[in-house]
Parts: sequence; C-alpha cells; structure tokens
Amino acid sequence: MQLVVARIGRAHGIKGEVTVEVRTDEPELRLAPGAVLATEPASAGPLTIETGRVHSGRLLLRFAGFADRTAAEALRGTLLIAEVDSEETPEDPDEYYDHQLIDLDVVTVDGTEVGRIAEISHLPYQDLLIVRRPDGSEAMVPFVSEVVPEIDLEAQRAVIDPPPGLLDETQAEVARDEGGAEPGGA
Repeated sequence: MQLVVARIGRAHGIKGEVTVEVRTDEPELRLAPGAVLATEPASAGPLTIETGRVHSGRLLLRFAGFADRTAAEALRGTLLIAEVDSEETPEDPDEYYDHQLIDLDVVTVDGTEVGRIAEISHLPYQDLLIVRRPDGSEAMVPFVSEVVPEIDLEAQRAVIDPPPGLLDETQAEVARDEGGAEPGGA
C-alpha cells in the first residue's frame, strides 16, 4: 500500500536541497538517506534520498541526480510516497495511518450517526477529518482528542464530541467581548 509521507517545498541553497512538509510521524524511518520514494506526479520519480538534515526546524532533503537549485526547484509541490505493508500500524496507539481512518463510520458520543470519513486533510497545525454526511454534504472535524475522543478500528467507527455549531450552524455560539458586543461590531 502507498502512503504519502511528505510534500516537497521550495529549494534551499544552491546545492539541490529542498524543504519538505512532513506528513508522517516516522520521518526518521520513511525519509532516511537511501530511501527510494514514488512520486505524484509519477513523472517526477522515483526519487532516492541522498542526504537529509534539519535546519531552523525544517527538514531539508537532497535527492540523487538533483545537484543544483534549478533542478531542485522543479520538484516543488511533488508528493513523496512510500510503500508500506497494509498490516503495519504506527508505534503510538493513538496515531493512525490515513487508510485506517478512511470509510470509518462517524457517530457522536450519544450514538447519533453523522456519516463516514471520506478523506483526511493534513493542515500545518492539525489534521481534519472530512466526513461525508448521508445528505451528501461534508463536515470538517478537527482530529484532536477533545473532538474525536475514540477511534475503534475493530468496530470501524470514530466517535466524536462536536462543539456547538460544528455539525449544525444553527447551534453555533457567537463569541462576545466583555462589553456584550459581537466581535467586529460597532
């Protein structure tokens, strides 16, 4: 099975290094020198990692055959894909691979059916579960323990405890400042 492990960002320096947006909890395993990764688009790869280092909190990689900035910049936006055994699971029991979450039934803590997880959106600060509802609409659920307290892979379901307004906009609570006015109001 294939797993997206990173997205290539901009070139760094003049020797072919690129920044990468890491999309795996195991970068030391998946993005190690010598690793051969498939790519999306497929025409960019496969790519072999030649070197890797952390600089100012960002992972920098250099690929075999990409020795200068111009060549490295051509890879910008490319997804790096690792081949993973479909039975493999992350070491941390509270972490999941995307393929484990896709198609799980989603219910609220009181048992109300919400829909099914259609995809996972990986954002810089947190992941979102994109839940397809029975009416065809989508709900974006922050994948944090306060909102998603339980993932039960055996039962193939995710239990959510949505704050008011997450699933039904009519239940949204309007924040007010201390003077009683709505934010941005006059």
